[in-house]
Amino acid sequence: MVEAAVAAGVTRMVAMGVDLNHSRHALELAHEFPQVFAGVGHYPTQQSAPDISALRALASDERTVAIGEVGLDFVEGDGPAREVQADRLDELFALAVDIDLPVSVHDRGAAEEIAAAITAHPGLRGAMHYFALEWDWAQRFLDLGFYLSFAGLVTRPSRNALREVVKRCPADRLLLETDSPYGQAHKRMGTPNRPAYLLDTASLVAELRGIRVEELAEIERANAFALFSKMT
Repeated sequence: MVEAAVAAGVTRMVAMGVDLNHSRHALELAHEFPQVFAGVGHYPTQQSAPDISALRALASDERTVAIGEVGLDFVEGDGPAREVQADRLDELFALAVDIDLPVSVHDRGAAEEIAAAITAHPGLRGAMHYFALEWDWAQRFLDLGFYLSFAGLVTRPSRNALREVVKRCPADRLLLETDSPYGQAHKRMGTPNRPAYLLDTASLVAELRGIRVEELAEIERANAFALFSKMT
C-alpha cells in the first residue's frame, strides 16, 4: 500500500491513532516505513478516558507529528456524554500545546464547541480533519489559525457548497487527505480507500482552483511541512 502511494506521488503519509493501541501501531508503522509518520490520539466516541501520560510518551518519539485523531462527536449515539467528551478534549488540547504538536480535529455536530475549545488554548495549531462544512464555518476556523483538510467527499456531485469552500480556501491553509480506508472519492464508492487514491481528490481540487495538479502538489507539500514540521 505504501509502495502504491509513493508510485502515485504521495510521498508522505500520517497514520492517525484513535486510541492508545492504535496510536502505538501507527508509531510502529512510522518506524517501519520512512514515508509514514504517526499521529497519537483518542477518538471522541471511545468509552475509556485517554491515557494522557502514555500519549505524551508516544508523542515524544521523533516519528510522531501530531496529536490526533481527537475532537468531538455529537452525532454518534453511543459515545460518552458531551460534557465528558469536552473535558477529554480539553486535556488533549492542553497536551498538544504543552509539547508543541499540531492536532487533527474530528468534528461531527460540534463545530461551535470545538471553536470554543480551540480559543481556550492559545497557541494551539492544527487541521480540521475531513472538513465538510460551509464557508461561514471555514472562515471561522481559518480565523483561528487552523488548516482545512479535504477528503473524497468533495468529489461527490451533491457537495456544491463544499466545493465553494475548496475554491475560497487560502492556498497556504489547504490540505488533502484520504481518511483511509474511508473518505472514498465518488467513483470509488464501495471500495476501501487507500493513500494512493489521494490523486482522485487532488485532480478535482486542482480543477476547481484552476491550477495544474503539479502546482497543487507543491502547495500541499509546503503546507504539510509547515504544519507537521517534524515531517521534513
